[in-house]
Amino acid sequence: MATFFGEVLSVCSRAVEEDDDDLDENEEDEQIRRELEEKREVQLLWSPEVSESLKSGNKLQCSDFILAVGHNAARFLSVYVLTSANWDAVGHASVWNERSRAVTEQTSVDSACVFYRRKDDPSVLICQVTCHVAEDQLFQWTEKVFDCLQHRELNVTVLSDCPVAEFKTADYLRCSSAPFLRSLHSGAFSGQSVCRSLEQPNIVTGLPAAVLNHCEVHRIAAVVYQCYSDVIGPDSVTMETYKPALTKLDKSIQLDWSPSTDVLRKFVTNTNIQSNLYI
Repeated sequence: MATFFGEVLSVCSRAVEEDDDDLDENEEDEQIRRELEEKREVQLLWSPEVSESLKSGNKLQCSDFILAVGHNAARFLSVYVLTSANWDAVGHASVWNERSRAVTEQTSVDSACVFYRRKDDPSVLICQVTCHVAEDQLFQWTEKVFDCLQHRELNVTVLSDCPVAEFKTADYLRCSSAPFLRSLHSGAFSGQSVCRSLEQPNIVTGLPAAVLNHCEVHRIAAVVYQCYSDVIGPDSVTMETYKPALTKLDKSIQLDWSPSTDVLRKFVTNTNIQSNLYI
């Protein structure tokens, strides 16, 4: 480059330098994006027995799959089903996102999706989900879980929590009867629902919707029972609302219709203490 005084200067183009900087930043961004994608990948961790069976190409022989999504749905199974010694924890799913940073080795029901299988009837599988599954993780969670299950004669029952404030109706006095159940099922479901169908324009969202959509596509019999409640945390009255949803599965899961007060206090009181704003 020549100056007004005739002096020639060698100056590198700023455009080249900026392009190089942009390239480095793009590579860094891409690396960070890949690391986040790997971290957000849903990991299924099964017991050694189940893992060996899956590695051999054998899928889990499952006739009934009960999925509980939300604190009241999950606690309902803890109180009315899993209190017996007839169940084994056979695996869990690790889900990491902005709202749920579950550690891979952690199996707490409050931080991961935990799977249980009945000891004397391994074809009955239960899953409790109280952690948040992000939108970009719903598809892979559903695909990975159902890829482990045989689909022939499979029946899926989903229990789902939902705030009554999200229930849309012309008669809002009906919401005063909360908690109440509504159902939505796949086309392959031929059973009789134990409650009214979900009225339009209400919809099912999140993991229950992803599971129901998967079952509809793959022609699996599935029904979602959504409980609308005006209580945020686990509540004994809301838990009892789920009872009719499993009446037809009583022989498969053996419901404890009259759980002890100590059991109820264990799964209700602890959560109430944690949600107290003054502690």
